[in-house]
Amino acid sequence: MISASMERARAETPFPIRQGVFVAVAGPSGAGKDSVMQYARERLGALAGDVVFARRVITRPMEADSEEHDSLEVEAFERAERDGCFAASWRANGLCYGLPAELDDIARAGQVVVANASRAVIPALGERYVNFQPVIITAPREVLADRLAARGRESRAELLQRLERAHSSELQVPQALVIDNSGPLEQAGEKFLAVLRRAAAWSDVCDTV
Repeated sequence: MISASMERARAETPFPIRQGVFVAVAGPSGAGKDSVMQYARERLGALAGDVVFARRVITRPMEADSEEHDSLEVEAFERAERDGCFAASWRANGLCYGLPAELDDIARAGQVVVANASRAVIPALGERYVNFQPVIITAPREVLADRLAARGRESRAELLQRLERAHSSELQVPQALVIDNSGPLEQAGEKFLAVLRRAAAWSDVCDTV
């Protein structure tokens, strides 16, 4: 049996965070992560107050067709990183990404946090949050290649090679739920919505178990 002093010491330890649930969404470019997340966000209904979607900090300006985010210059980002302003941060495609440290307080308040994250930071997030669920949103490589080729930045052959490497890493995420988004958006969206509903139900009781 755990003594009262041990329980008190555990409660006062800042990390790992034992309240709330953190849902980290990852997956390859072209998988439609933002679309799936937005679909679920618009259909949470009564759970909308219990689920918080993280707003990332990125070292690029806001663009009309990109996700809503806060922008920082690289130097300011690195300074914020040193000052402990991020719950997690990473580099990808020549940019810096950060999840604000305020998400810790949201989780401690017993809410569900949903964040678009990199597979590279999933292990660190799993150590930071006890109740942690990684979700991989993906699609067959040929579908991803067609979607990305439409952007005109790489050839289809180059894209298929890059996606093959990404697929290998994707399979190495322990305990991840994989959602295929190659069909109608509502199919993947409803599956992700079910994940959030389960997370909200668990967040109500996890700190009493």
